[in-house]
Amino acid sequence: MAQPLELRAHALECLLEPDPATKTALIATLAQAQSAGDWVVDNGAMFDVERPIPGRPERPLLVPPRLVGRRSMVTVEGRAMLVHSLAHIEFNAMNLALDALWRFPDLPAAYYTDWLRVAKEEAYHFSMLAEHLQVLGYRYGDFPAHDSLWEMVEKTKGDVVARMALVPRTLEARGLDAIPPLRAKIAQAGDMAAAAILDIILRDEVGHVEIGNRWYRYLCEGRGLDPQRAYAELALRYEAPVLKGPFNLEARRRAGFTEAELVDFS
Repeated sequence: MAQPLELRAHALECLLEPDPATKTALIATLAQAQSAGDWVVDNGAMFDVERPIPGRPERPLLVPPRLVGRRSMVTVEGRAMLVHSLAHIEFNAMNLALDALWRFPDLPAAYYTDWLRVAKEEAYHFSMLAEHLQVLGYRYGDFPAHDSLWEMVEKTKGDVVARMALVPRTLEARGLDAIPPLRAKIAQAGDMAAAAILDIILRDEVGHVEIGNRWYRYLCEGRGLDPQRAYAELALRYEAPVLKGPFNLEARRRAGFTEAELVDFS
């Protein structure tokens, strides 16, 4: 009889996989096992990792953000550059969900299943965007990309509180603000298929940020920390980017930000 899948070890296997299509397939298999109840979680396991994290393909070429290039919606190439940029964000997002799943021990089982849900949905977003790129005549890897999101994942690998504070509820939450104007821009250019994908991404990202908010507060409570004061200290210590408006306050509210926190975004 087959042994149930252990979530953290298999999440690490998914994370180390360099091929995007294989990575998304492995995530789907893991999510299916979890949905069927054919899983366990060893929250005390420690892992010795010798391969580079995360696994990624040789392309896209990673460059500083200022070298990624401008994205005009007038041309197919310009729209493809935008879709490619979004696909790269979602590729990094599924990797960060997998990293949150395997890296941090001694947390409740619900923490690990929450981050598996995020990985599954980010993989779905990536697949939709990669398929749409092909409709536009391009593939993931055809344009350069930057790695700012993963840089903060790397910075916070030693502290799960910092990870929850500065990745889902800071960097990913920026997507709640950025997606509506991007959606309007690409719809105005006539690419309604891409606009529909962005609608799905925004819907799901609200849930992903809510997961980050919920576990951040759980961890702060366990350490006796005031969430707002701790966040300010962590943002300073880890040199988190200063957030600039306009902010999507309605989406941030649905994602679990408190009214006191939203004052900072007003």
